[in-house]
Amino acid sequence: MTEPSATNSNLVDESRLRVLERILREAQRIGALSNAPVAEIISHAKWFADAMPHTARTAVDLGSGAGVPGLIVALFCPYLRLHLVDRRVGRTDVLVRAVHALNLVDRVTVRCSEITDMTKDSTWAKHFDVAMSRGLGPPIQTLNLSRDLVKPGGTIIISEPPPDSDSRWDQQQVRALGLEGPSRIGAVAMFHVKQFGSDDDETTAS
Repeated sequence: MTEPSATNSNLVDESRLRVLERILREAQRIGALSNAPVAEIISHAKWFADAMPHTARTAVDLGSGAGVPGLIVALFCPYLRLHLVDRRVGRTDVLVRAVHALNLVDRVTVRCSEITDMTKDSTWAKHFDVAMSRGLGPPIQTLNLSRDLVKPGGTIIISEPPPDSDSRWDQQQVRALGLEGPSRIGAVAMFHVKQFGSDDDETTAS
């Protein structure tokens, strides 16, 4: 697997990276994040930043938890406005503090909500240019929830298993959701949300 591009690395100063590392280590201490090396967690999350379309201006991190990949993407994609979503108030309280510590309050917001509630809210449905996640359960469910929050023509980015794993995407279900893909970039898969003439063209996979 090719390493993520280093082109965005110069955009983040070392002091902010040290703050990010402290935030992630604290998340590990309280059990909100795996015990993988922090450098490895950041490197994996950078794939989301590398896959981010340059035309994107709004993105949502679904099931943000400890802020991975959302906080990392926020640092490496300074042109983005991000929404970090988690249903657990304990997680979102920690995320709010992390956003302040990283001085990201001008373009990163935190919301405590069920994702399904957001998909039914006209404020958020079809609102974002990009939805990203490390996985919210069954793959097709993750795609379905993400699709409902992304504008037609937008992008869904999801963490993938190692490249030598069998594909977990049923192409018939992917097409039924009105999506194209996946195309793989490093550790993530990208899906394109097709544009339709009417809502009747979209069929939700069961």
